[in-house]
Formats: sequence, C-alpha cells, structure tokens
Amino acid sequence: MKTDITPGDRKKIEEGIREKYSKVADSPHGLFAYPTGRSGIEAQKYAPELVSALPEEIISSYCGVGNPFSLRQIQTGESVLDIGSGAGVDTLIAAMMAGPTGKVVGIDIVPEMLRRAESNLAMTDLHNVTFRMASGEDLPFLDAEFDSVISNGVINLIPDKPRLLKEVIRVLKPGGSLMLADQVAIGSVQKDMKARLANWFQ
Repeated sequence: MKTDITPGDRKKIEEGIREKYSKVADSPHGLFAYPTGRSGIEAQKYAPELVSALPEEIISSYCGVGNPFSLRQIQTGESVLDIGSGAGVDTLIAAMMAGPTGKVVGIDIVPEMLRRAESNLAMTDLHNVTFRMASGEDLPFLDAEFDSVISNGVINLIPDKPRLLKEVIRVLKPGGSLMLADQVAIGSVQKDMKARLANWFQ
C-alpha cells in the first residue's frame, strides 16, 4: 500500500499536530469532542485501583479515545512501548502493571507533551519509565525489543500507516501484542488531499 502524502503534506500534518497538542499539554479540557480527564478515564473503564493510585493532576491530563488495556492486561516483567504517549497516563498505567522488573517507554513528537509526561512521572514513585522524542514511523529501538506495543488515539494522525505497522512488527517480540484504541473514518475518504489535510484533526 503506497501513501500519496508528499513531504510538504507531511510537514503540514506534523505542524498541525504540534500546534494542537502543545495546547493539550496544558489541559485537554474542551479540545476534544469526547470526555477527557477523570470523566474520560472513568468512561473507558480503566481499572479503578490503578486510576486511584495516580494523583488527580495526572488524571486530569488524560485524553484517550479508548482503553487499550481492555484488550489484554500487561503482565509483570513485560517491556512495553507506548506510541504517541502524550501526557503519559497510559504509559504510567502500563508501568504499574509491568512492575519494577518491567520497562515502559513512551514516545511522542510534541516537546510540550513530553515535558508534561515527565512532569507527571515526577509525581509518581515509578522508576521503570522513560519518555523519548520519536515518531511511530521510525522507531529508534532494536528488533524484537518489546512484549507489547500500546497506542491510544494516535495512529489515525500518523501519515504513513503501513510504515508504522512494519515498525511495530519489527520491534515486537515473536508472539507480542499490539493493543490500540483509535478513531476511524465512517464512509468514504476524501480523495482530494487538500480537503483531507484540512480535516485531518476533525
């Protein structure tokens, strides 16, 4: 499957992502058509014991579209990659599940979101988490490095989805899990790239 997105289109998409999510880093409230913060995480039925272990300031930064952990629970000792980790709420929850013998890495392309994630991490006692600037289309990790890859509301924003999926398969161990929650377009996709770019974040 070949993508018809040009380098110029890609630049516009990345600039749009950075513009929107630099605001989300301060607070996601009012920036999405779905509930965020505590009402969002409760609507997605995250494990209450994990949610209650996080400070309210961390919970308030949640803006996921679903609950990737409803597909499979992270096991003790697992290595986990969170693509598009944002403020790091799912990353921190995965780290609690993986325990001190596990490791969790969150990646994002928005510096402000990475700073918010680091700030959220500093409010916890977790020592098995790192955050890195990286794109899902070019993962800076070894082959077969992770037991699980998670993502929440991010893959719809990534221009080259076939490349992303190849990278996910590459970094997953044999038999590893991809657990994602995302939004999908209903109906026909606009063929005109200019129109598609204008509605990329809708």
